[in-house]
Amino acid sequence: MTVRLPLAIIQLEKPPQAVSGVVGEQNQWFVEALNLSEDDYIVVRPDLGEDLPELTTISAAILSGSWAMVTDHADWSERTAAWVRHAVAERLPLLGVCYGHQLMSYALGGQVGDNPNGWERGLYSLEARSESHHDPLLASLPSRFSAWLSHRQSVLTPPPGAQVLAASAQDGCQIIRYSAQALSVQFHPEFTAAIMTACLKNSLNDAEVARLMPVSPEPEWPRQLLRDFWQQGVPLAKRA
Repeated sequence: MTVRLPLAIIQLEKPPQAVSGVVGEQNQWFVEALNLSEDDYIVVRPDLGEDLPELTTISAAILSGSWAMVTDHADWSERTAAWVRHAVAERLPLLGVCYGHQLMSYALGGQVGDNPNGWERGLYSLEARSESHHDPLLASLPSRFSAWLSHRQSVLTPPPGAQVLAASAQDGCQIIRYSAQALSVQFHPEFTAAIMTACLKNSLNDAEVARLMPVSPEPEWPRQLLRDFWQQGVPLAKRA
């Protein structure tokens, strides 16, 4: 019988209580965005000392965002970075998001640090590079698209051989392709307006939140990227 091994959601720390008490934690955001059932995924918390999964037990992995900083070089983060290098070498499908995006780049030889252009918080317009049209996971990517962003640090220099496929006015590395199986994004495809609002309210006053939360439809393409990664980019595994 041919079945699919579970998706590993690598949750990197948890949100502040002011956020999680309103909209939950990172793993829940991905589960809801992908409409996953209990058998579809596992959640791994390296920050709690949990072991990273054996590659033969999962079909793919998503590395979540975090309120931590890659440049803090926490033990759990460095351990996850080593696992990323192994996973890429073994061709496991990987998708990094925000912190996960920065951690993948750092793990593979890139440079991460505070974005000299400042924070990106709220709904931003991004521009795809022409090379993105040849990427098998980005076939539906429009030339310009909007996405939720919330980060202070960025990938300042991508790893050698990596391909940058999208940028914003403040951040030149919004989508990075590392290999045929490994991709990362600085924006949050799992976010909704409610999650973005909760994150902003954790550190900003109501007037600042209102300024960063324009009245507009939810971004559509970032969610499509998640669905395509899960439906198209994840191989099936054979079990007896």
